[in-house]
Amino acid sequence: MKSLDSSFFTHNREKAIEKLKGGMLVMAGYTGMQLSNDEEVKFRQEGNFWYLTGVEFPDWWLIIDAKRGKSWLVEPDIDEMHRLFTESLDLESAKKRSGITEILTRDQAMSMLRTAAKSHQLIYTVGVPSYSERFGFTLNPAPTDMRQMLERTFAKVDDFRLELARIRAIKQPIEIAMIQSAIDLTAKSLTDIKRNINSYKHEYQIEADLGHSFRYDGAQGHGFEPIIASGANATVAHYFTNDSPLKKGTFIMLDVGAKVGGYPADITRTYAYGKPTKRMEAVHKAVQSAQAAIISILKPGLSLEEYQKFVDTTIKQEMIGLGIIESVGDETGYRRHMPYSISHGLGVDVHDALGRPHTFEPGMILTVEPGIHLGNEGIGVRIEDDILITETGHRNLSGKLPTDL
Repeated sequence: MKSLDSSFFTHNREKAIEKLKGGMLVMAGYTGMQLSNDEEVKFRQEGNFWYLTGVEFPDWWLIIDAKRGKSWLVEPDIDEMHRLFTESLDLESAKKRSGITEILTRDQAMSMLRTAAKSHQLIYTVGVPSYSERFGFTLNPAPTDMRQMLERTFAKVDDFRLELARIRAIKQPIEIAMIQSAIDLTAKSLTDIKRNINSYKHEYQIEADLGHSFRYDGAQGHGFEPIIASGANATVAHYFTNDSPLKKGTFIMLDVGAKVGGYPADITRTYAYGKPTKRMEAVHKAVQSAQAAIISILKPGLSLEEYQKFVDTTIKQEMIGLGIIESVGDETGYRRHMPYSISHGLGVDVHDALGRPHTFEPGMILTVEPGIHLGNEGIGVRIEDDILITETGHRNLSGKLPTDL
């Protein structure tokens, strides 16, 4: 599998330095989180920190001084007992991975920041994600802890997240190659699943085969928690249990993506298990038609407002044809059966921010994932592809994987 070297992360820091305009950025990588009793969750780094350093271990910090054009990593304080029991990142590996040659202790870093506060009234950091109050789960505390520490040291602290999102939104060729590799592996695995679909008895068997295929072929595993939703389970937009027995004459919705070199794919296909009913076929065809129409208009310069209007009208017309809603003015009915956004950015994070753009720009990668979810009928269909905006239009990176039943 392809891999990234330190030049990639060095380049990303250079872009950040340009945006900082002589300022300083101090940010924390994520800390480890508890899974159960004395067991911790498998660690996944905060996306911006990984993008700038490549460090995939907990409790590291990054300091960038744009005026001096320099960066420092700050190592965590780890006692000898934890070094014996828990894998950690040694200093030479951190330097080689990140391209940062100077690594500070926490005490050295705090001394540096206190000195910097005498000449920098303003400091930048990376805070919690936008709209995080809607998430409904406990956030990793490291970014908040960092901000609170900086607020005790500097006169003003601002969030640099939006500027980093704008840098990350335009993918470099190596990033596109990584995402394409993840997509190709995911498509290969889904092709195998579809070929053998009627041999499975439970959702978890499909999940197991996908995980095996991803890891066996060298991927980092699933890029996000896979959704293997059969029958009525597919009427829930984000279903993660993946435990139900499969029943003939139902759909299986698979929303999955391998992760390669730090970048995930995000593909959804809905396949029939046994013979589908005519109603099932009609719903699937409606989603398939809507998706093709929506993808066809993507190009640089298309405004997000115009895109959203086209999306809403297109899906509503398909719902009217199915008798789900009566008119394009039925916003409540529309949102009941299509409750999520049609698109999101795709990059280091599977739901990658695009930096609040007004129009699509070349180099952006986004998903297109219309769905129709009919809870009263036990039918759920979603079809999702990963689209690169090019200089002249778009390229469907996952387009070689058929969307048919």
